[in-house]
Amino acid sequence: MTALSVVAGLQDRFGEYVLKLFSWMVLLFLILPVLVIIPLSFNAEPFFTFTPSMLRLDPDAYSLKWYAAIFESQNWILAIKNSFFIGIVSTLLATVLGTVAAVGLAREDMPFRRFITAAILSPMIVPLIIVAAGMFFFYSRFDLVATYTGIIIAHTALGAPFVVITVTASLQGFDQSLYKAGLSLGAPPLKVYRDVVLPVIRPGLISGALFAFVTSFDEIVLVLFLAGPQQQTVPRQMFSGLRESISPTILAVATLLIITSVIFLVSLEFLRRRAEHAKTSGRGDE
Repeated sequence: MTALSVVAGLQDRFGEYVLKLFSWMVLLFLILPVLVIIPLSFNAEPFFTFTPSMLRLDPDAYSLKWYAAIFESQNWILAIKNSFFIGIVSTLLATVLGTVAAVGLAREDMPFRRFITAAILSPMIVPLIIVAAGMFFFYSRFDLVATYTGIIIAHTALGAPFVVITVTASLQGFDQSLYKAGLSLGAPPLKVYRDVVLPVIRPGLISGALFAFVTSFDEIVLVLFLAGPQQQTVPRQMFSGLRESISPTILAVATLLIITSVIFLVSLEFLRRRAEHAKTSGRGDE
């Protein structure tokens, strides 16, 4: 081993440590403003700042009363019910419509495939406030403003592109000869899709459904334009709380949303690894 190779090795290791340190600093810069909300949500006082008692770790300075206040407020209960109802229904619709669209777009003989794909993905590209304004004027002609139907349709349009993207990615590794083989054996097309295609695209389908649900649950711009008093959702209630009455209950709700987001991220990572494992196993069997 020469002196030059030793110096080169030290430079590589130094560069690796610098890169890791920079990555951790960027991660902390992004995460810390979010994590600081969690201890503040346990503040016994109605403040959005750390009190001297909290900094001394006095047990009396911490309380769960803001979490209890969520379930004692009719406004928060209505907002939570609406968010889950709208999110679940719009996710089911977006999953079905997005999967059908992805399967159709995967066919090589599909006419205007690029144009249709761009049209389906356009809600992800166009600024949301423009989409919301357009939907407001369009829905006004059909009396869909301030209705659950209007909000669900709008959230379905936002969630479907995520399902199309994830299912299309799953179909890229699918061997179309398997589908043709199922048809040649006399099986109906729906049975072939259920027994052959669906198991292959299931991880992408579930990932897309999770993205669609999170998008619906977190969305506020469309709700501000289209929702009435009875369609109050959690993000809209948080926005109203910040504008009208500053209450640490908002921090408690934000903490619960952070925990929910972490659960979704872990689920997505599990599905991603499972899909990669399935592809690797399939290649190994070839």
